[in-house]
Amino acid sequence: MNKKMILSSLGTFVVGILVGGALLYNDDVYSAVKKTITGEDLQNTVGAITTADLQTMDIVSAMAAVQSQRAKLLEDQLKSQISAVQSNNEKVAKLNYVLAGLYQVKGRFGASAPANAAVTSKEQSDLSQLYSAAGLKEIPKTKSEVDAHISSVKQSIDALSNSQQMEMLRLQSLSNKRNEAFDVMTNFVKKMQDSRSSIIGNMR
Repeated sequence: MNKKMILSSLGTFVVGILVGGALLYNDDVYSAVKKTITGEDLQNTVGAITTADLQTMDIVSAMAAVQSQRAKLLEDQLKSQISAVQSNNEKVAKLNYVLAGLYQVKGRFGASAPANAAVTSKEQSDLSQLYSAAGLKEIPKTKSEVDAHISSVKQSIDALSNSQQMEMLRLQSLSNKRNEAFDVMTNFVKKMQDSRSSIIGNMR
């Protein structure tokens, strides 16, 4: 083995150790590797990667597999979070339709109408469709109930809006982590390929 081959092999080993060390700073990866080394959770280490799988790999391939699985898990979490955000958006939209319908009924009463002024059967029917779509019950039957429902629906919209802000922050965080995981995985695989190509080139 000549000097170039020795240096290339040493370089590959050092790259594997450095990249592996960097990956271990991630809590998920560290926990997965720790379980593999200590023998904990023998049936499942990271997602679909089992201890048996990792034991048959070299350290570089094992780190690449773990990082690839982490990227997949983050992708699944991101999809789930997107669904949650969309669901909240739909709820807010339906409540806004209900609020618009309540304001329309309130506008018909006028300021001088008594609190016990009745909501017409046509208005109750229209509100019933909006309430059903939004998952609400107990259609208001009087002016005072309409006012109470307006206040209640407003509070629900405000609560969902506040929750939506937190969901969007979580979505952004997951998106950043997913992109970072894919970048690390891509760079890691590229370094592996470059190192192995260099070794093969030196052996010719």
